[in-house]
Amino acid sequence: MIMKSRHIWHPLSWFYKDRHREDSAPVTPSWLDKFNDRLAIRMTIIFGSIWCVYAFMLFSLLPVFKPEWQGGLLYVSNSIQLVALPALMVGSAILARGNDQRAAEDHTALIEILSDVREEVARLRTMTANIAQQETQNSERPTDVVSISNDAVISVNEPEPPTGGGTRAGA
Repeated sequence: MIMKSRHIWHPLSWFYKDRHREDSAPVTPSWLDKFNDRLAIRMTIIFGSIWCVYAFMLFSLLPVFKPEWQGGLLYVSNSIQLVALPALMVGSAILARGNDQRAAEDHTALIEILSDVREEVARLRTMTANIAQQETQNSERPTDVVSISNDAVISVNEPEPPTGGGTRAGA
């Protein structure tokens, strides 16, 4: 019988160090990780603004006014693209991670609210069943009987006592 190794090789696992297994304790990020995250988010916000679009549009029009600068501007443009693309990807991944965390917290809160609502519905069903049972019991009682308590029953429509057929003589 051959025993398989429990170790699974993950290429570039050092690159994805922020991803951890669900059963492992979360690792607190270092100051460098925090700095990198803040920088990536800041760059994502800046590159995603309309002012950056205006700046790059003006930058792209510079060769119209100074054609001799076209080579240098092309180099700068390529450099900006090489830096901006990975920064935007990292910033988007960080923002998505934050959205995932908020979604998980919202899911937990909604599950708690759902369990509370289910408990309330169960209580209301019990109360409704009790009311229906009492209405059934009340509908089975005679209509000419008023009950003050379960022990004393007073009949409202008691037959009148029979009167003697004659009249009394002498008044």
